[in-house]
Order: sequence, then structure tokens, then C-alpha cells
Amino acid sequence: MTQKLAFIGFGVVGQGLAEIMLEKEKTLSEKYDFDFQVVAISDIKLGSVYDPKGLDLEEVLDMVESGVSLSEYPDGKTGWEPIKTIEESNADTIIEVTFTDMETGGPALDHVRTALKHGKDVVSTNKGPVAQKLEELQSLAEENDVQYKFEGTVLSGTPALNLALKTLAGCEIKKVKGIVNGTTNYILSKMEEGMDYEDALQKAQELGYAEADPTGDVEGVDAQGKTLILANTLMDAGLDLKEVEREGITGLTLEDIEDAKEEGHRWKLIAQAEKKGDGVDAKVGPEKIPLDHPLAGVMGPTNAITYTTDHLGEVTIIGPGAGKEETGYALLVDLLSL
Repeated sequence: MTQKLAFIGFGVVGQGLAEIMLEKEKTLSEKYDFDFQVVAISDIKLGSVYDPKGLDLEEVLDMVESGVSLSEYPDGKTGWEPIKTIEESNADTIIEVTFTDMETGGPALDHVRTALKHGKDVVSTNKGPVAQKLEELQSLAEENDVQYKFEGTVLSGTPALNLALKTLAGCEIKKVKGIVNGTTNYILSKMEEGMDYEDALQKAQELGYAEADPTGDVEGVDAQGKTLILANTLMDAGLDLKEVEREGITGLTLEDIEDAKEEGHRWKLIAQAEKKGDGVDAKVGPEKIPLDHPLAGVMGPTNAITYTTDHLGEVTIIGPGAGKEETGYALLVDLLSL
């Protein structure tokens, strides 16, 4: 059966998925029995179009690259807002890749909630809804016999959640400890080479690792959201964002970096959640890691997570935590799992 897909948001990540699906269309069909039609796209900047018979994805990507509004697509209905697209299109799966507010979960939260209520599967890379309303959204999905997938919310295409939930099924995960923000890891790596914080941040911005306003990364907000997702998804912690302690890297100096070196340690911004009694303690903050720990060798924008389990001891996964193709791939994995 052909999956009918609607993109809510069609920025870098959405386009990354579209490019992968076009490139691998034949393989996806033959090897995974995954046939698809993109029937709708609704993006706040690029415009919107809906054709129940399916859109020409190659033409859509050409229009976007040329700066032509999707509202000028030759067939179908245009001008549909995201909620209308979710409610009234014939899509059976919603790909939610808009921007999100970590404090409220919006506007992505409304999109996900609406889709699930209308009996549509959702795949998304948005951290906000998972961080704010995971239990509610999972209940909604169950009530409406659909699925809500969000692998890409933690380490992009590196399968952090799938590893823990599927491959390590049967293990109790007692502790999660990791580097989940590539921007801060890159900055700390450059500081270890002798670059001061401001210069390292500027370099990260030049390379596209850091935003013009880097607050969300360097103050630990991004990592805080990912820690919450890990704790609630893997440990049923039931925590709120404010219950995850947070400290960024802006207070670290070159002297701190050098002192750690002399001690045989290395500073990392560490996200961690650990079962304690009947609850889970979760926090984000700079930590000196001994050089013989797997996380200490993770440099640059790369991410990694170590799971402490009852049967296997420590299991570490390392890989990219961001990127157009990498995050697009996370969405593809979720689509295939449907």
C-alpha cells in the first residue's frame, strides 16, 4: 500500500528527507516495500500546495531551489494552512518538521496533536512536543490506533532512541550519559587546542555549527530538552523541563581546560539521567571526563551517548547529531518503521 505523506514545514530537514526519498525511491520500494506519494506541503515561508493524486517531488524541490513559491505549483489547491492540511488532506502520515518552542512545544505541538486526533501517523524531529507532552501524545496515538515517531529529536540520524528501545530491549537502562549538542562539543574541542571561547564560538558560527544567537546551545537549553526526552522515553521519568537541572559552557575558561588536561581529564557538556530510588535525576552541565571514558574521545561536532544497562554494562553509540541529510534520514527510519 502506498503511504500518502504530507509535510508540515519544508525547510532544510524536510528537503533533506525529500532528496533521500527521490534518490532511493526504487530501493525503498523493492527492498522495504515502501511506496509513497507526497500529497501536500505546507510551509510558513515557502507556501503550500495540496494535490490528492500526488505532487511531483522533483519539481517541488526545483521550485524551492529557484525561490519560487509552492503556491505557484501548476496543479492542486494552494494556500492551505498547516492545520487545514492535516485535517482535510488525504495524507495518512504527517511529517512534522516546523520550528518549535521548547517552553510551550508550539506550534509543532498543535500539529502533532491534531494529526493524532484525526487518525494520522506522525513522524517528527521536533523536540518541543516530546519534551512537553509525551505522555499525552502517546495516549492519543494509542486511542486512535496510530503511531508517533520521533527518533530524530535526540541525535538526528544516529539511532539513539531505537538502540535503547529496540536493540537493547530486555535490558534495564539505569543511566544515560552523553554529549548531545555538537555546537558546544566543537567549541570545547577548539578551546582544548588553545582557542578562547569567543573565537571558538565565532568559528562554530562560520562553519554553520552555531546559530547567530547561540544561547540555546551554549547555555544548555538544547541539551536540556534532549535529556528530558531520554529520561521520559527510556526511563518513564515523567519529568517536566524545569526539573532537569541546566548549566551551559559559558563559564568555562582556557585555564579550566588546561587544568583538566593536567589531571588527565577533558571538559564536556554532559547530559545525563539516572535512576535513583523510585525516581530519575536528570541534569545538563559541564563535567570533567577521564580520558579513558568513551565520551572523552568524542571531538568536534560529533555526539555520543553511553547507556548503563543491567546485562551489558556500558554501551556507547557515537555519530552525527545534526545535519540536513542526517536528520532527514532519521525521518526515513521512522517512516520505514511504520
